[in-house]
Amino acid sequence: MSAGRLVAGIGIRPGTEAADILACLDQALASAGLAGAPTPRFATLASRMAEAGMVAAATERAAELVAIPDEALRGFEAACATRSTRIASLYGVGSVAEAAALAAAGPGGELVQPRIATARVTCALARSLA
Repeated sequence: MSAGRLVAGIGIRPGTEAADILACLDQALASAGLAGAPTPRFATLASRMAEAGMVAAATERAAELVAIPDEALRGFEAACATRSTRIASLYGVGSVAEAAALAAAGPGGELVQPRIATARVTCALARSLA
């Protein structure tokens, strides 16, 4: 599965620092056997798009930051590998990170790393077809 580009789906709590986001991303990449691989697209909830930590993390990695509307996440429930009941009650999907990564990967995108969770961040990886 070398074609396409990696997309990092990222869920954060308000006020999360860029260093925490990047540490979780690096952990997800390492878990997927992709340590150091570029992630040219970060996807997150529209409501987290302007968070200073998210903007700084995307800038540091030269990644496009994509806002995924809450309602767009629901279409990816079946493709999520993990499930948080708290997140499901808030957003209608078991994993914001996984659903956001898949949404931003586009049609045919595949989950390559289920969510990794730290105290303030969740991160999942998907690969786009193109």
